[in-house]
Parts: sequence; C-alpha cells; structure tokens
Amino acid sequence: MTQCLLNITLLVPDYDAGIDFYVGKLGFELLEDTALSETKRWVRVAPPGAQTALLLAKAHTPRQKAAIGNQTGGRVGFFLQTDDFQRDYTAMKAAGVTFKEDPRHEPYGTVVVFSDPWGNLWDLIEPK
Repeated sequence: MTQCLLNITLLVPDYDAGIDFYVGKLGFELLEDTALSETKRWVRVAPPGAQTALLLAKAHTPRQKAAIGNQTGGRVGFFLQTDDFQRDYTAMKAAGVTFKEDPRHEPYGTVVVFSDPWGNLWDLIEPK
C-alpha cells in the first residue's frame, strides 16, 4: 500500500488573503477553490508539482482564531524545498515576503527562515 500526506490544514483569517500570499507571493498553484456553504470554502494550494497541498481553512471560533500564525507554537513548522535557493529567495524577497534572518549554510543545505503574514514560520531550503 502506498500512502502520502494529501493536505495539511493551515488556519488563515480569510480565504482570499491566504490565496493572495501563497499563490501571489510564494508562487503556489491554486489547486481548488470550492464553495461549501455561504461561509466555508475548500481551498487547496501547493507549490507547482507538489504531492501535498495546504488546505487553507478560515478560522471561525475564538480558539481557531487564536491559533492563526501560531499553529506550531513558534517553531518552524513548514519546509519549502527548492532546487534553486537563490532564484526563489530573490523572487520571494522581491514579492515582499518577510525573512527573519539572512540565508545560512548548514551541513544539510542552504536555508532561511521566513514567515507568512500571520506569523507561521517556514524554512526555504535547498538540500545538499
């Protein structure tokens, strides 16, 4: 049996704001945007060619709203792998993505931490 992670839920304050950032600034593809009700949509975004997608979920309850931007307790929780670090770092910087540090070289590759507009931390990483 073959298994893979299909979707990972990411809470956002607004569907369109999530799409604007992940598609507009990071260059992800909008895989699906289906209305489920007047207030709920099924919105999936992913890097081009990726097998796993982010399911952008609009926070509704106070508990969900409190978790926006802190879904991993302040740790880097998402890792965006690239085959060309400099290309993607330059494009993301030009698009206004917020970087938390300068790029660094680690034994496992070149990496830099960035955040989405709500505070979720990501690594942009080109493995060795």
